[in-house]
Amino acid sequence: MSGRTIALIGFGEVGQALAAELARHPQKPVLRAHDLKFADPASAPSCAAKAAEVQVFVSAAEAALGADLVISAVTAAQTVAAAQAVAPGIGVDVRFIDLNSASPQAKQAAAEIIDGAGGRYVEAAVMSPIEPKRLASPMLLGGTHAEGALDDLAALGFTGARFYSPILGKAAAAKLSRSVVIKGMEALVTESLLTARFYGVEDEVLGSLSNLFPRPDWEDYALYLISRALQHGVRRAEEMREAAVTVAGAHLEPLMSEATAARQEWTAALPSPPASFQLRQTLDFLRGELGKGEVK
Repeated sequence: MSGRTIALIGFGEVGQALAAELARHPQKPVLRAHDLKFADPASAPSCAAKAAEVQVFVSAAEAALGADLVISAVTAAQTVAAAQAVAPGIGVDVRFIDLNSASPQAKQAAAEIIDGAGGRYVEAAVMSPIEPKRLASPMLLGGTHAEGALDDLAALGFTGARFYSPILGKAAAAKLSRSVVIKGMEALVTESLLTARFYGVEDEVLGSLSNLFPRPDWEDYALYLISRALQHGVRRAEEMREAAVTVAGAHLEPLMSEATAARQEWTAALPSPPASFQLRQTLDFLRGELGKGEVK
């Protein structure tokens, strides 16, 4: 991929992490970026783009035009829209790597758009947070063009990528089935400990959790789970709505996925406590914001 041009569609947490790693790659690909928030010069993606080694484009099609590889890293709800926006600019046989946490149904719709425009759609399910491994994060590739993408991605540093299935949507199904548990845990721990702190029983709850699910750092882990929901709850809610579509497609009522989406979105609407706060300080801060009475 030496001397090639890569278009990053979406310049949030994932897009920025990929750009930072690719900019340091020995092969020095030319990096382009597009994000809907680039329309606001004061937005976080706009500010990040100014500090990064990327060329900024106001449209996805312009970013994709002439690119040798397109990577889509938008929010789950924008998966199909991103493919539609890229399609007019994508070159013949250019791979479109879809990292978005979308349902199999959305991935199939996006694939139809990209393949119909002459590109080669590859679904990619990132099976961990993008940090700290970034390019080396575990990633399942799916679809008819997935196996052929492995060498190019490995050359760029995507060492955690592996071929999963030629059947489009299976990688997405694996990702979102996992998300029911991971994002559900964030929602459960947030709800559980905000309740426990109100009644002054959080020590007993944390001790019991440690017995049931042994780990040495349940307080730190609980704080981590709550902080993820506070910081990324809006994006996680979108992902869990895609998980609900996935569950419904398996002929189950998505009770847990829909509840998790609601709790994640609710949590994201709360003000964030100072980063220096420990678990109980964080819970007290959030309880104070709720205005439901004094913590006992």
